[in-house]
Amino acid sequence: MAISNKSGSAMVDALLDALHPSGTNTAVVGTKTIQGPIRVRFMTANGSDTANGTELSTGGSYTAGSGVSIDSNWAASSAKTKATNATIQQTDMPAATIVGIELWDSTGTPQRIDWGSMTSKTTQAGDTLSFSSAAISVAIT
Repeated sequence: MAISNKSGSAMVDALLDALHPSGTNTAVVGTKTIQGPIRVRFMTANGSDTANGTELSTGGSYTAGSGVSIDSNWAASSAKTKATNATIQQTDMPAATIVGIELWDSTGTPQRIDWGSMTSKTTQAGDTLSFSSAAISVAIT
C-alpha cells in the first residue's frame, strides 16, 4: 500500500523550522537535540555529506569553531525553504578565500546541520564579509 502525504510542503516547512531553531531555542528531531543559535562557519575547502569542510583558521575577529551566530535572523520556512531575514556579517576578517559555509548548532558538542559551496569570496585582512538577507537558505526538495 502506498501512502501519500498531501500536506508535504507544510510538513517539510515544519521540519526545516525544527532543524534551524531561532535564538537559543532547542529542538528535538528524532534522537538529535539541536540547540540554537545556529552558527555559520566559513570554509576554505568544502565538505561533503560524510566529512566536514576545512574551516577558516582563527584570525582577525573570526574564531574557528565558533563562526557567526544567525541567532534569530531566520524567517519562517515557506515552500520547503528556510532563509535568513537579515544581513549576516563578520567584521575584521583575516585574508582568506571562502568557498563554502556550514551551519552548526550551539550544543556543548556542536553538530553540523547543513553545508554548501558558493561562489568563492576573497577577503583581505580587516575586510567585512557579508551575506545579504535571504542569501543563506536551506531547502528540502
